[in-house]
Amino acid sequence: MATAIVGQESVMEVVLWALLGRGHVLLEGVPGLGKTLLVRALARALGLSFSRIQCTPDLMPADILGTNVFSENGFRFMPGPVFAHIVLADEINRATPKTQSALLEAMQERQVTVGNVTHSLPDPFMVLATQNPIELEGTYPLPEAQVDRFLFKAEVGYPTEEELVEIIRRNTEGAGIILPEAVLTREEVLLCQRVVQEFPVHPELLRYAARLVRATHPGERGAPEAVKKYVLYGASPRAGLALVLGAKARAFLAGRFHLEVEDIQAVFRPALIHRVILNFRAEAEGVTPWQVLAEVLRTVPPP
Repeated sequence: MATAIVGQESVMEVVLWALLGRGHVLLEGVPGLGKTLLVRALARALGLSFSRIQCTPDLMPADILGTNVFSENGFRFMPGPVFAHIVLADEINRATPKTQSALLEAMQERQVTVGNVTHSLPDPFMVLATQNPIELEGTYPLPEAQVDRFLFKAEVGYPTEEELVEIIRRNTEGAGIILPEAVLTREEVLLCQRVVQEFPVHPELLRYAARLVRATHPGERGAPEAVKKYVLYGASPRAGLALVLGAKARAFLAGRFHLEVEDIQAVFRPALIHRVILNFRAEAEGVTPWQVLAEVLRTVPPP
């Protein structure tokens, strides 16, 4: 991956956690930070198929899912770009709610229904959706209930000066960017997912994950003062699943067959940053979700 991507190690790590946990990722960052290249390089390195969907207001569900076309032998199904192992939905908040719902339903069910026929999506299957946090004109923001379907949210930051120099050099000298060769096969990726699913988790770590999620609710007894003051709605139970699945994947990538407290703490931000809804007071005072979540992480004692 380093042959194609400069920096963004934390983003790549979050994407790998989601892949091993059989989840999806919401990538947020301004244009030009290499989100598309990162996804292409990941698919290439893992030996998986890749497709890209450029979301626009005139994009229809059939453009994503596929449609039945008439031929000499009657109607046949022509699959859309969602039929790939790794799908990049670029600027998902530019698609209409109808199209967003079609894609998110495919993410959840891992199958699509066209006409009266259900078609299974490839396995493994992961969607990485990007959205631009700056340009909001002409967009359709994802409802909170749909954002919650993403296992993690990765915030793609701007490169450092050294990283920017290297990006410029690679794109202006020689053959340009070189995509990595495949280091795994589809079957090996599926095996890794099964191993991660079977990881044992100590009951105290499960309880710790549950306490972290419950502490994001303002009505919860013992919730931090920042939560009671600034949070409108806390994280859903899916946040607990994301914490444990991400912690399992992190332990697997570290070569361990057991979870540690640090694994849950490391995945806490990408697992919950998009699941906590702040109130108007927080918005007026410029309080960010991470400021509140950091207080939760400090307050809830680990086992």
